Amino acid sequence: MSRPADRTDYGRRMWAPVLRDQLDVDEAAFWACVRDGTAPDRGVPVPPADALPADLVHLLISRLGLRETEVAGMSREEAVGRLQRHWSGGG
Repeated sequence: MSRPADRTDYGRRMWAPVLRDQLDVDEAAFWACVRDGTAPDRGVPVPPADALPADLVHLLISRLGLRETEVAGMSREEAVGRLQRHWSGGG
């Protein structure tokens, strides 16, 4: 937040609009971020810990010609193994 030209502070009346309109957080979320580094919830889904990396999924579909449903059912180990077999010439 910029300071006024006369170098005074804005005061408490500006605090709520800045949080609401510019930062899109409430005061508790703001201070949790400042003190603890806890990012505010922006509605971004957290991928499951066992989710396949997007690059791996892309390679399985584009290079090996697998269907999305087949790739979706694979574990990380299965997916990596399938790609390694392909690269080593083993199919």
